[in-house]
Amino acid sequence: MAFTIAIAGRPNVGKSTLFNRLTKTKHAIVSDEPGVTRDRREGEAALAAMKFRLIDTAGVEKSKSGSLQDRMYQQSQVAIETADITLMLIDARTGILSDDVYFAGLLRKSGVPVILLANKCEGKKGDEALAESWKLGLGAPVPISAEHGEGLIDLYESILSLAKDLGRKEELFDDSSAHQKPRIFNVSSNLGSDISNHEDAHRSMQLLEDAEQNQTIRLAVVGRPNMGKSTLINTLLGESRLLTGPEAGITRDSIMVPFVFNKNHYEIVDTAGIRRSARITEKIEKLMVNDAQRAIQFAKVCILMFDARQPPHKQDMTIARHIADEGRAMIIAANMWDDVEDKSLSIRQITDRIQTSLAQLRGIPVVPISGLYGKGLERLFEAVQTIHSIWQTRISTAKLNRWLEIMLEAHPPPLVQGRRLRIRYMTQIKSRPPTFALFVSRPADLPESYLRYLIGGLRDEFMLTGVPVRMILRKGKNPYA
Repeated sequence: MAFTIAIAGRPNVGKSTLFNRLTKTKHAIVSDEPGVTRDRREGEAALAAMKFRLIDTAGVEKSKSGSLQDRMYQQSQVAIETADITLMLIDARTGILSDDVYFAGLLRKSGVPVILLANKCEGKKGDEALAESWKLGLGAPVPISAEHGEGLIDLYESILSLAKDLGRKEELFDDSSAHQKPRIFNVSSNLGSDISNHEDAHRSMQLLEDAEQNQTIRLAVVGRPNMGKSTLINTLLGESRLLTGPEAGITRDSIMVPFVFNKNHYEIVDTAGIRRSARITEKIEKLMVNDAQRAIQFAKVCILMFDARQPPHKQDMTIARHIADEGRAMIIAANMWDDVEDKSLSIRQITDRIQTSLAQLRGIPVVPISGLYGKGLERLFEAVQTIHSIWQTRISTAKLNRWLEIMLEAHPPPLVQGRRLRIRYMTQIKSRPPTFALFVSRPADLPESYLRYLIGGLRDEFMLTGVPVRMILRKGKNPYA
């Protein structure tokens, strides 16, 4: 088990800023608005030679049982219970507030090892709060500035001293200890799969992609707010890892969790619901949407969640087009299937809308599921494996040009200014998504309709259904120029 440190405290004391500082990332959303972090976020952190797993938690404050704030506290409590050390942050500028006193009391009762950090102590600010913080009963406070990186040497020494007392000092300097083991979720299922001159130029790329074939598949679960994204992930993990509830827009950060399903390794990323741009006015929601879009960029397969009880929304199609523009593989998960009365009508509405709005991606898998009850998950991950295989397909240059010759004979390129355009040959320059170079005598004059004809033929011949296919036009060198 990795040496784990949790960051805790009331809202807006700089927990996410410290998380970003120690993990050397900008993954946690930082804003002046209190209560931005809701789910617990985990990351690999380093402080000098120390390496450990770090958990960012939601701000803790008094709240009614069952409320959103109470559910946020439950998430924070899980992080504190599983951590070896808890870093409790206070804001040295505002001083000690009642929520600080309340939370410090909870930590003392729990008996967990705690280091008290007085944040925002740039220069000589916060001297009064340092003296006042002794009343929290958590020992001497360590003055730091998470934003400016001040006081980290003192933090290092405090963690080292406490780790020695726990008899776990060696784990902080073990490179292998900081890696989080994936959760395992196994069900029995047979995973299905659909699946010269320029070969040498792309052989090294082929070897690199082959080496990645059996590596972890990163999934991004995306969609509009309240589509059941976090509920699906909690069901997969078999625990309430992510905050859920009837309120729309609970998820704010994009949270990545590794797990295993049917012996295949995945990293699944929960994202904030994406609304129409015209409706996004608050700064925090813009940061949330940017975070979700960044998750799409780094995913291999995107699971786009629909509410199967309703016809597809215009925003659903906008998100789907964004995924296609990013070149990611995609699956439509028709969620809440257990509540659908006319199931054949629901599937027909979804498939018809996809054919109308996403004709360029015909064949996208549509899988009915119930994220709450775990129904349809075997089929969902069969589709993930299949679409991922198609997304990284490679086709030899010889096969491509034999196919191209047949296509040109069946439908020759058009005439331009009395001369027929010449298509010399084509080759695949990359996969993920499949991308091809087409060498044409006059690329600018090749009509879009003829390009669609070739891409459609590629899809049919080589079974490239449901994934983006890109065609780049190039002009061959003129040896007489």
